[in-house]
Amino acid sequence: MNPIKTLFILILTCLISLNSFSQDSTEEVKPSLNSGTIDSQFDYLIRKSGKYQEYKVVKQTWLYILKAHVLDSLKAVHKDLKETQSVVSKQDKEISALKDNLSNTQTDLEQTNTEKDSISLFGMQMSKTNYKVLMWVIIAALLALLLFFIYKFKNSNDVTREAKNNLAEIEEEFDEHRRTALEREQKVRRQLQDEINKQKKA
Repeated sequence: MNPIKTLFILILTCLISLNSFSQDSTEEVKPSLNSGTIDSQFDYLIRKSGKYQEYKVVKQTWLYILKAHVLDSLKAVHKDLKETQSVVSKQDKEISALKDNLSNTQTDLEQTNTEKDSISLFGMQMSKTNYKVLMWVIIAALLALLLFFIYKFKNSNDVTREAKNNLAEIEEEFDEHRRTALEREQKVRRQLQDEINKQKKA
């Protein structure tokens, strides 16, 4: 196979695949080998080439010029590809950092919800329901103790009042007994004095 034809087909194939990367010109440009898109340069080359039977005869300098343009386009594409890969890599890192932040935020949110739905008591986390039940149990126990102490106090008060009443009665009886004894003693003394007086007179 003719090496020029092979090179031409190879360059044509590369340029067709790179056609999507070439820049479109907004202004009307005259077809030329040194301006326009790679596709238009190929069209220009094919149109301006000579014809020999079913082959096209292309100037070697034109092929070198076109080759240089294709290589420049490939370099630009590779540069764009590297820049795109760099941007993608940077975005991957940012996405990874955002995922980590989201995970941390979700963990913090779950912890906040747990703390919101629970109460710390003596260093232990308790759910609000259990806390309420515990508080009501403590209140009921304290109320029961209060009622028990009131009952005991009332009993003690009744016993004390009864003891005071008994003591008052005993004191009253003692006073009565002392008074009686004192009267009896005075009576005996009088009788004794009377007897002494009688004995003196006799």
